[in-house]
Amino acid sequence: MSKVTHVAVAILQRKNHAGQSEFLLASRPHGKGWAGWWEFPGGKIEAGETPEHALTRELGEELGIKPTSTQQWLIRRFDYPETHDSPAKTVLLHFYFVNSWDGELAPRENQGLSWQNAENITVSPVLPANAPILKALALPPVYVISNLAELGEQAFFAMLEDQLARGLKLIQVREKHLSKDAFMKFSAQVIDLAKPYAAKVLISQDIGLARELGAHGVHLPSHALLMLKTKPAGLIVAASCHNAAELAHAQALDLDFVVLSPVKSTLSHPAAEPLGWQTFAEMTANMTLPVYALGGMVLNDLPVALAYGARGVAIQRGVAANSLL
Repeated sequence: MSKVTHVAVAILQRKNHAGQSEFLLASRPHGKGWAGWWEFPGGKIEAGETPEHALTRELGEELGIKPTSTQQWLIRRFDYPETHDSPAKTVLLHFYFVNSWDGELAPRENQGLSWQNAENITVSPVLPANAPILKALALPPVYVISNLAELGEQAFFAMLEDQLARGLKLIQVREKHLSKDAFMKFSAQVIDLAKPYAAKVLISQDIGLARELGAHGVHLPSHALLMLKTKPAGLIVAASCHNAAELAHAQALDLDFVVLSPVKSTLSHPAAEPLGWQTFAEMTANMTLPVYALGGMVLNDLPVALAYGARGVAIQRGVAANSLL
């Protein structure tokens, strides 16, 4: 079995002048394997170092900065093939969000630097280990599920507009109690309200309705996921999962993301045994799809969810009392 190299990886984040989230990519300098390819900054974890210590050391050596706010995220394994300038190797990548730092960014190893938006990557080629990471970063960390039945129309739309103004970017319209006509009308209102904020709206279950209304995508319940043979074209396609078989099927279809539940106890399914964070992490450890944690979530659960490998949290009842920013 080949030796595994542990690597600390930094996802440096900032907001650009338009308020969009960006992260830093660096090109590998000449003289290193995979020279010219783009990657997240970071480097090998030395013997006796923790990943956090390695992250701080590498960012100092490569960029001349010291991280002051970090958030543990994914751990992912990748097997690099042999190339003309690099031997085959296996890496275990420890990803960290870096939200603030001291010092001025500077390329200290003659590498190129570029701030990028996940929805419009303008540099290439990017190291293959980073493909699923870029896919996850294209999604926001909070996914809100509509809750009209409990809030009522006036309170729901007031809450939604407030959260959109605070930065909400991803919404699922899911109201089982409504008739088809009422659901269409409600969904259209949500889409219209979200449009000026460039927020994406997914329709629960009904692929045809999502297309008819011009929604960004569809969110499938688990039974519909298991019936799906191919991913519908031209839509963001997400799904609800509760077990390993459903996760595997979603990954085989290359869906855009999934939610896994229930992580904690929830009012909507009081008899369901919660997974807990450790089981959530174990079930999603080898997933290349982004996974949101669902079930009893509030915004304060976001740092924990990230630390256990989630892309973020999916929130229904917990959203009204929480600011998203």
